[in-house]
Amino acid sequence: MLPISTPDALAHSQRVVAYLQKRIQRAGGWISFAQFMEAALYAPGLGYYAAGATKLGAAGDFVTAPEMTPLFGRTLAHAVAPVLAETGGEVLELGAGSGRLAVDVLAELQRLDALPTRYCVLEVSADLRARQQERLAHELPHLAGRVQWLDALPAHFSGVMLGNEVLDALPVELVHWTQDAPMLRGVSLDGETFAWQDRPIIDPTLRARADALNLAPGYLSEISLAAGALVAALAQCLDHGLILMIDYGFGESEYYHPQRHMGTLRAHYRHHALDDPFYLPGLCDLTAHVDFSAVARAGTAAGLELAGYASQANFLINAGLTDVLMQISPSDAAAYLPQANAVQRLVSPAEMGDLFKAIAFTRGKVAPLAGFARGDRGHSL
Repeated sequence: MLPISTPDALAHSQRVVAYLQKRIQRAGGWISFAQFMEAALYAPGLGYYAAGATKLGAAGDFVTAPEMTPLFGRTLAHAVAPVLAETGGEVLELGAGSGRLAVDVLAELQRLDALPTRYCVLEVSADLRARQQERLAHELPHLAGRVQWLDALPAHFSGVMLGNEVLDALPVELVHWTQDAPMLRGVSLDGETFAWQDRPIIDPTLRARADALNLAPGYLSEISLAAGALVAALAQCLDHGLILMIDYGFGESEYYHPQRHMGTLRAHYRHHALDDPFYLPGLCDLTAHVDFSAVARAGTAAGLELAGYASQANFLINAGLTDVLMQISPSDAAAYLPQANAVQRLVSPAEMGDLFKAIAFTRGKVAPLAGFARGDRGHSL
């Protein structure tokens, strides 16, 4: 049984539906799913990430690793501190969510005497930006002056670019492989109801990707051109340093496995995962798993070096997660047990440990990351 939305939330969703309907009508009765997803998530003042509803944590729609435990951010700080020392650079976090990760990374970098001169946040949501600013001012007032919010990527950057659960929120194209050719699945209207409709693929890049996969007729899945474009954009401005992304997904052979013939697209609503991406637009997060092989190709094509690809469990343990946990005395059960339980969720194969992956790229001289010392799966991409 799904939670019941408030009248105000339902009214907001109805405004989003009306916006999407007009968007489809103005486009001649059909838009690609990527266009639908982008509008549902990011339309100013309406989209899921652009409006004011609580998204993260127990009261929201999903819980991310930084919300579960500060040990996640503290461990990432240990992972990136050597790169900051080598490059003399800054940190740029993409899509900082509630600001929890920024607080934990900055606080731990201070403990390590490795603070960057500037911690930049690139956040497209004005609502989330305001929440991040409030949290940092409240929890780290003495470091708030080091944090700067950006409206666009800088022309040049040295240091560490960090993104946790960013790639999965980028718009994806839906492709339906048929007997004759792969088709682009988009959204049309059946009266006032959203309906699926396939059309030929016009974009040559998307068509080439779909043809290369050569999947069986009837297969339906996602191709993310936006993920590759983001990595290429990051590469263009990175002069020296590291790009570290953590997200859920697979390499190409597993992503497009015959048993995954209906794809990975999901709507997330109040801690429920739904197959219907048309459910309560504006109130649901829309996500798809990440094809890390495509991400790796985009990075290397842009001149970056693939520095590692590993399960989240291997990366965090290699980077010192258990050492950070042991700084809390096991004899203090009230403090230790909740953090130990959260760590178990982060590393357990049955939870986030294997589904989530860490992928990293470098430019210039950067020492090997401890997070990939054991269990690097880069060869599998």
